[in-house]
Amino acid sequence: MAVLLIAGFMNLIDVTIVNVALPSLQSGLGATSAQIEWVVAAYIMAFAIGLLPFGRLGDMLGRRRIFLVGVGAFTLASTLCGLAPDINTLIAARVLQGVGGAMMTPQTLAIAQVIFPPRERAAAFALFGVTAGLAAVSGPLIGGLLIDADLMGLTWRPIFLVNIPVGLFAIVAGLRFIPVMDGNRDVGIDTGGIALAALALLLVVFPLIEGRELGWPVWTFAMMIAAAPAAWLFTRWQFRQAAAGAPQLLPVGLMTNVSFMGGTFVTSLFFSAVPGFFLVLAVFLQSGYGLTPLQSGLTTVPFSLGVFLSSMLSGKLGQRRQRERIFIGSLMLSGAMLWLQALVGGLGDALDTMLFLPPLLIAGLGLGAAVSPLFQLALAKVPDRDAGSASGGVQSFQQVGGAMGVAIMGHLFFSRLMPANGAVADKAAYIAALDAAVYYAVFAFGLTALAVFFLQPPIGADPAG
Repeated sequence: MAVLLIAGFMNLIDVTIVNVALPSLQSGLGATSAQIEWVVAAYIMAFAIGLLPFGRLGDMLGRRRIFLVGVGAFTLASTLCGLAPDINTLIAARVLQGVGGAMMTPQTLAIAQVIFPPRERAAAFALFGVTAGLAAVSGPLIGGLLIDADLMGLTWRPIFLVNIPVGLFAIVAGLRFIPVMDGNRDVGIDTGGIALAALALLLVVFPLIEGRELGWPVWTFAMMIAAAPAAWLFTRWQFRQAAAGAPQLLPVGLMTNVSFMGGTFVTSLFFSAVPGFFLVLAVFLQSGYGLTPLQSGLTTVPFSLGVFLSSMLSGKLGQRRQRERIFIGSLMLSGAMLWLQALVGGLGDALDTMLFLPPLLIAGLGLGAAVSPLFQLALAKVPDRDAGSASGGVQSFQQVGGAMGVAIMGHLFFSRLMPANGAVADKAAYIAALDAAVYYAVFAFGLTALAVFFLQPPIGADPAG
């Protein structure tokens, strides 16, 4: 379990470190705002597309094997990111990093789902929540320290290179401690489903990110409209594969599992506001108000601390009051976003980062309260034979939501920073931009609070939860 958590920590900390480094990346590589969005979105898209097939590949070839290959690919990609000479190379390396993350991540939850009996799974999932909290706490600080230290004149590059020793250790320890699990080679891989799923996601995210800087030509709207039939084709393809007894990317048994699909939808909606929020907040703090990466990271520590503390408490509650915990956590997040909007609206030329402490702490407590029960509800009624696919599926849709959120919140934010007369954006423009972007977070968390009571609690859970 420790090895699984170390690998998960490496993946999660990379996300939080990159958020702190985005303004430094933009200035250091001369990137546009759209390219900076792609640094985040390219990873999320590759991760989202890869989770389902690699979850299935783990079922087929053995979860331990795919996990270790994924850790190796992630470590190699991190090296390429750290050595990237330009922004396009970095984006390409981030795609490879997303593939590596997609290989190892579904195996962690699938292995935990299978090797722990039901009475211990809540504690195991809580450990993943605690690890996420630790990564959230330490990521901004480590990223800020590494960038401010400017080790050997490398500026932002050590934020990726730091993954090398961690990845190598995880591989060696994994070979020693993770139990060997035989796969089922009859499962197969659905290449047609992979292509259709990738197409549907790309048709939405690409125009949302590129459309703003290109002036929203007609083809951007045509691509977004075409995403609907692409999603329909994916669904029909899965049912055709099932009827023919062929491999399915997302098994029809899961697609017709009301508990799984409902939990997956709510999870993707909930997480759609998280990566986009931290992207725009980092740019607001560093580019808008001139904070250093370390100062920006310290500003977000209350959120990370709240996630950590709340995740620990959530783990002790096990399967009790799951829907209520998601409801309260979502309301806390939505309220904290409204509080943050009010604070930002009253800012002038100076910024007192201590004002951000209460709302960010409350938001972190809300996130930590909701994460563990969200995943437990989504996976509670999934049979063991589909554990890999289900784990990959719920996380894939979570990442799809994240990619959508980055595109939507990035559009709302950066469109306010591009005055028609070509003038340089001032602090007032950054305030208006953050205010506009945060409205989406308020909406997403509020809708999650309303939707959660449509989810079915797992068998044997507290009837009230």
